[in-house]
Amino acid sequence: MEGKRFVQFVVLFLVVPLLNGISSVALAEEMEAAMQECLINAMQKADDATTIGQLKAACEEALAKPGIAAEPEVSVVKVEETALEKRIEDEDRSIRNLWTIMPHRPNYILLGNYNFSSMNEQPWEDYAGKDVDLNRTEVKFQISFKFMLWENLFQKRTNGDLFFAYTQLAMWQLYNKDISSPFRDTNYEPEAFLSLDNDWKIFGFTNRFNIIGIAHQSNGREDPVSRSWNRVYATFIFNKGNFATGLKVWYRIPEDEEDDNNPDIEDYLGNFELRSVYKWEKHTLGIMWRNNLDLDENRGAIQLDWSFPLPGTDRIKGYVQYFNGYGQCLLDYNASASTLGAGFLLTDWL
Repeated sequence: MEGKRFVQFVVLFLVVPLLNGISSVALAEEMEAAMQECLINAMQKADDATTIGQLKAACEEALAKPGIAAEPEVSVVKVEETALEKRIEDEDRSIRNLWTIMPHRPNYILLGNYNFSSMNEQPWEDYAGKDVDLNRTEVKFQISFKFMLWENLFQKRTNGDLFFAYTQLAMWQLYNKDISSPFRDTNYEPEAFLSLDNDWKIFGFTNRFNIIGIAHQSNGREDPVSRSWNRVYATFIFNKGNFATGLKVWYRIPEDEEDDNNPDIEDYLGNFELRSVYKWEKHTLGIMWRNNLDLDENRGAIQLDWSFPLPGTDRIKGYVQYFNGYGQCLLDYNASASTLGAGFLLTDWL
């Protein structure tokens, strides 16, 4: 237990028995009985959409107050059972286990990702000093996870959780035997962010989360193929039923001119990203859009996602991804690509 709950634990289980002559065993039995009674009372008042985690958290908060009432008053949060709430419930269960690693962005592998446009070979030719023939079909995969650093940062239940996350995206020339199947580009993105619960209503949507964070993204290469940037960002997540949408806006942290190997990256990737996801039965449909909002030299990207169930397993889903525009990976931040890939997905947005 951390912070306020840790102090309450010490007071209830150590200080109070010493002052009142009550044994720790007797007090523990009393607390257990009070918790059971509280959970029973809370379950009778709650609706079907309320999770066990919410009931337990409410009882812990009620029993942490001075004195143990015979019938503690528990305020139970009633929420609509949506795809987003199901994702939140799964994460709440995981968070209770210390150092649990949870999915952040989708984890997937596209066994074939075909580029309908010309491959961006110039950076590789500059690096190798000779002509390079890249294969239009490559493997694309993403690994993404997060874990909680600090729960309830503002000493208020379910508000202010601090996370660390890491995402790695790779473009692998697996089928290119001419240049020994290299990784064409690998992007590393560590980030730290603060997640704040919310329940504002607007146009029938609920502003469920607001997130502020800082992220570094680079491909770990040397010049002339080195790419990197640092950003502070804010994300606003809304949901309605099984539809969720998130607006992410960012500000690039300036770098010294001599150290900046992609000074015009915002001209291609812009300063925002809008992502929407809809869950229909066991299918998930998604769309991502970003744009530089420059009418004279308009650039951006769109990505369409479809994940679907596979027969005989609930752990792995089939996955199809279409991407068109700039910035599929950092090396291609200023090169447009149109790709279609298919493979498997391990964890989804919803």
